Order: sequence, then structure tokens, then C-alpha cells
Amino acid sequence: MAFNKNNDLKKLDKKIFLATATMHGEEMKYIQEAYDTNWMTTVGKNIDTAEELICKKVGCTYAVGLSSGTAALHMAAKLAGIDLYGQPQVGHGALEGKRVFCTDMTFDATVNPIVYEGGIPVFIDTEYDTWNMDPVALEKAFEIYPEVKLVVVANLYGTPSKLDKIKEICDRHGAIIIEDAAESLGASYKGIQTGNFGKYNAISFNGNKIITGSSGGMLLTESKEAAEKVRKWSTQAREAAPWYQHEELGYNYRMSNVIAGVIRGQIPYLEEHISKKKAIYERYKEGLKDLPVSMNPFNGSDCEPNYWLSCMIIDKDAMCRQVRSDNEAVYIPQEGKSCPTEILEAIVSVNAEGRPIWKPMHMQPIYRLNPFINKDGNARAKTNAYIEGGCIDVGADIFNRGLCLPSDNKMTAEEQDVVIKAIIECFK
Repeated sequence: MAFNKNNDLKKLDKKIFLATATMHGEEMKYIQEAYDTNWMTTVGKNIDTAEELICKKVGCTYAVGLSSGTAALHMAAKLAGIDLYGQPQVGHGALEGKRVFCTDMTFDATVNPIVYEGGIPVFIDTEYDTWNMDPVALEKAFEIYPEVKLVVVANLYGTPSKLDKIKEICDRHGAIIIEDAAESLGASYKGIQTGNFGKYNAISFNGNKIITGSSGGMLLTESKEAAEKVRKWSTQAREAAPWYQHEELGYNYRMSNVIAGVIRGQIPYLEEHISKKKAIYERYKEGLKDLPVSMNPFNGSDCEPNYWLSCMIIDKDAMCRQVRSDNEAVYIPQEGKSCPTEILEAIVSVNAEGRPIWKPMHMQPIYRLNPFINKDGNARAKTNAYIEGGCIDVGADIFNRGLCLPSDNKMTAEEQDVVIKAIIECFK
């Protein structure tokens, strides 16, 4: 149904998107440099410089520019699989038949690379404290599957997971961490930048990220050998021969020097973008303080998010009736209550864009048969209580009650006030 509580709400003159690129002009200088020098390929000064600048920003030793954050995660999965299980035969993934623990409430790009390498994702439930992987559920997962040696942990919406607890658990069980920092570039945990907590880590420069290249990503590591392997694999694994010689499976994953020019021009503005994102988050927090809602959380003084997306969650007793299928959602309006579907419609009605929270992976049709572990153990073996209306898992509950708010850096305070008023109207 269409939102209709108040037809007098002001409509924004221009559409406010969830998050788009914020450009500064420096980017064009480096794109022009690539054009003028004719380095319109996957090598060049822009790539080298962008990799160096990211290493300085993040505090890592090696960065390898790739075509996307997903490509970086794929290369991380392949590296980890070979570390753990040896070089696979051609046509077989490095994680063939092996279970891998993965963040559950995330975009599927976190998980798909495990499947590319033949692995079996085992989904670990979310915690309310950070909306990230629950360390208690992870510990329970190791009790059920003690043979697992790889954990993929994502930092949702720019907020770091409880990375020290997760690392301590993984170290105790002899497991390698891949950190998906695609959404959290510039965020820190206990003074350390995200992208440093795994053996292999990935960041993204997709068009909506905190800094962008329109596309692109990087693999971050402390291993020179790993960085060199990824540089080779990402250029079709060509050997040092006078002809095209191939001894390993390769990929067309290297970053473009043109894309790297955009990234090179964006990197100096990372802190400015984070500051603007934080101001948006704080304005929402203040503007919605009298409603039965709360903003996406982070782990106190241990954590400094990059505030990539501002999100909110509705109190359980303030939810009106909402039902979702795989493709549709309906709700019944109720005085003093609301739901994500109604609020998203209200946001659209004022010419802005919101979005549902990431639907947990264990609820996705493609992964519904995969194991799912919450803090009480194997939730799949008990019941899918979310579908039955009960929500025994945290990720499903946050998905049911939460939503992402317009968080574009170019949104003015006045434009944000229009969005806030639309949300307030939903609870009347």
C-alpha cells in the first residue's frame, strides 16, 4: 500500500539518494593524466600511488588494486584455502568441500567468494551490540564444527565487529580470518584501522562507498608473497616467459589505471567524508530521539565507525503488523506504531531513498539449506522460527525491524529535516 498518513508533507525538489559519490575535482586531474600518458590499462602511476596511499591510511604493508571488493574477497578466499589445504587441481576450488564460518547479516558479496572456491558457508548469527557477528555464536559454532579453519567477518554499515574477541576465538581454534572491510574503510577498533584484523582483508571503492572509484577494491595483507600471488592471479596468472605461459588458473581482476585515478583523488578526502557522515548520523539521532526507535549501534569507546550508512531500528512494542515474502511486503497501519515498510514508503513520498537492512544470508533462497548457528547452537536443527513468526535469531529480528536511512554526504540539514519529519509522521 502507498503511504498516506499525511499528504501535506513537503516533497524535496531533488531526489536524495541513500549514498552516492562525493567528488572534489582532484579526481579529474588524475583521470586526465592517465589519458594524456596513454596508460588506459591495468598498470600505471595511478594504481601504484593509490595502493601506496591506502597502505598509509590503513596502516597495512601491502595493498593490491583489483576490479572490485568482491574480487578482493575472492582472492582472499583462494589464498586462505591454499594456506589451509594446499594447491587445488585445476577445476577445483581451494576450499572444495570445506565449511567456512561467515557473517550472516551482510551483502552476499561477503559470502559468494567462499562458494567460488568450493567452500560451504556456515552462517553465524548477529549480535545487537554491533549488528555484526556474535562472538558467543562463533564460539558455539566451533563446538559444533571444530574442524573449521576459516572465518569471514564483515563490518556492517561502517561499524567494526568485536574484532579482538573474534580474533582471540579464531587464534585459539587455529583459524584464519578474512576481514570484509568493504563498508568500513576509515573506521577503527581499539585504535587500529579496520582492514588489519585478518590475515587477508578486503576494501571496496564501489560507487556508494565512503570513497569511490565508481568501482574497484583492494586486497590488504602483511604478506609480500600473498600480494605478489594476487598481482599474478589477477592478470590471468601469466608466467615470466616471452609468450603467454599459464601454470595456474588466472582471473581478469586487476584495477584499471583510470579507476585508480578517481580513487587517488578521493583518498585525501576520507576524513572529511567520515565527518560529514557522522554529522548526518547525529542529526538523525537528535531528530528521532522522541520516537520509539534507536540508531545502529557501535561498541562504545572501543570503536570509531566511519558512519557510512545511518540506520534505525524500531522498538518491538512499536511495530505495526508487517509481513514479507521473498519479493513483497505488506503492513497494516496502526496509530502510534510503524514498520520499516511504511517508513520506507514515507521516505519515497518526499523524494528520498531508504533501504531495508541486509536480509540475513541464512534467509536467502540460495543459502537456506546451509547451516546457521546462533548463540544457543544449531538453529537450523531446531526450527526456522522467523518464518513461523517467532524470531529466534538476532539477524532476522534486526532485518524485520530495521532500515537504512538516506545518508548521502551532499544532503543538507534542511533536506534531512524533511526526511525526519516524514519518519515522525509514521508514528502518529
